[in-house]
Amino acid sequence: MKSKIWLLFALITTSFWGLWGAIIEITEKAGFPATLGYSVWALTMIPPTLVALKIVNWKLEYDSRSILYGVIIGFLGAGGQLILFQALRMGPAYLVFPFISLSPVVTILLSYLFLKERASKLGWIGIVLALMAIPLLSYQEPGHSVTRGYLWIILALLVFLAWGIQAYFMRFANQTMKAESIFFYMMITGILLIPVALLMTDFSQTINWGFKGPYLAALIQILNSIGALCLVYAFRYGKAIIVSPLTNAIAPVITVIISLAIYAVIPHKLIIIGMALALIATFLMALEDEGEPEQSSE
Repeated sequence: MKSKIWLLFALITTSFWGLWGAIIEITEKAGFPATLGYSVWALTMIPPTLVALKIVNWKLEYDSRSILYGVIIGFLGAGGQLILFQALRMGPAYLVFPFISLSPVVTILLSYLFLKERASKLGWIGIVLALMAIPLLSYQEPGHSVTRGYLWIILALLVFLAWGIQAYFMRFANQTMKAESIFFYMMITGILLIPVALLMTDFSQTINWGFKGPYLAALIQILNSIGALCLVYAFRYGKAIIVSPLTNAIAPVITVIISLAIYAVIPHKLIIIGMALALIATFLMALEDEGEPEQSSE
């Protein structure tokens, strides 16, 4: 059971993120901009942080290395989100989302090269299937949005790299510091970037300041925050080459299922194929600890 604790945290993450993904559009459609939603999300990171620190008796690590790793992880994650907002303003979502969804490729490559992580044959098959499923699950029908130049491609590439490197650093930092300290610095950096989110907000538009605005956003965003905390724990106990593609593949599956139940939205056939691949991949990666890992040729 102890060897599977990474899977437990990974599944909790995907469950919370899947529900979050299915209902996050409620506040945006009600007139609460995504950039303000980011600001609310950053503040909802505080309660899980306090719970995590309480678990370790408030023993926060504040040596220079821990602060550096924590800040890098925090800025890569939160900064990537803000860059994504701008990328979606300039480029088509149906191209941006499938591209950045493949960020686990970066995580897998870095973890394989520098952390010397390896997987069993079944694990590698699961990883490949997950990487195939992720862009399919991110598929969106081409819209009529106006593309403004080609800067969005660079911005999408930055998000792709930022989130892939962030996941690698989560695993790397967990080798020398507590997951609770990592999450604390993620919370701090998220809050520090709130002014940037506010500057990106068009306050000339009508903004819903009622219950379906910041209040409902807080109830929804706390799902994201709890999922993020469990993700850090998943990286503490599991391999990055497994945790990253698994969580990125299964969360959208849960979102699609919940959306189908709530909104009766029938997914595109490519998404259905992605769901099938993701479920098979998850089953294979869940067996990872039961297989013999491949030996490094180095």
